[in-house]
Amino acid sequence: MATEPARDTGRIRVWDGPLRLFHWLLVAAIAIALLSAEEDSALNRWHVMAGWTAGILVVFRIAWGFIGGEHSRFAGFVRLSRVPHHVRQLFRGRPEPSVGHNPLGAVSVLLLLALVAATVWTGVTLREDLHEILGWTLLALVAVHVAAVLVMSVLAKENLIGAMITGTKPAERHPDATDGRRPGWIALLAAAVLVAATAYAVLAYDPLAFTPRSAEAYEHAMEKSAGVTANNDRRGEDREQGE
Repeated sequence: MATEPARDTGRIRVWDGPLRLFHWLLVAAIAIALLSAEEDSALNRWHVMAGWTAGILVVFRIAWGFIGGEHSRFAGFVRLSRVPHHVRQLFRGRPEPSVGHNPLGAVSVLLLLALVAATVWTGVTLREDLHEILGWTLLALVAVHVAAVLVMSVLAKENLIGAMITGTKPAERHPDATDGRRPGWIALLAAAVLVAATAYAVLAYDPLAFTPRSAEAYEHAMEKSAGVTANNDRRGEDREQGE
């Protein structure tokens, strides 16, 4: 897809629409999940639903890292070899402007995706102690991420939060850049099918996944389901032995 010279527009397109939607939905899902974690929380009935939503979003983001817009793809911003140089620039207070994610931002993206996925998995499988530890770790990482975005906004003289809202950055900060390639219709369709398929799989596992209910109710339902499965297995073994 053709790109438009940044000098003709005053702004360059960086973040595609689906990525921005993913970002703010994940922010909302994580916020609700953290605020609803305690049983006496007024939002507790939304905890499980927020967790499932975060899990679906992670699946989308992983796929979008391969088929999304130019600056959404992992191949375009995951450059671990550049991290040391970027850190040295930060200590000097002169980081080079990055059109997409900077090297440390790339590390943050990968860590957040992995941690959200692990937190959701431990919640789904009722590993409560580990789930709580990961939840607090996720909160700490989110705090570091937000602080880093604010610091980089000052050092790079760019509103990085605003960029994730509008999808654009000022062309004067990136004079040689052009608009990022946007995702094609095939990518959009593939992503929509994947999200729908993942949601279907979630509902097959937990029919009330997107119905407000307490986390305790989810735990009881899963424990009851596991008990029924175990009883059925035992009955099958007894029948085989009787034969």
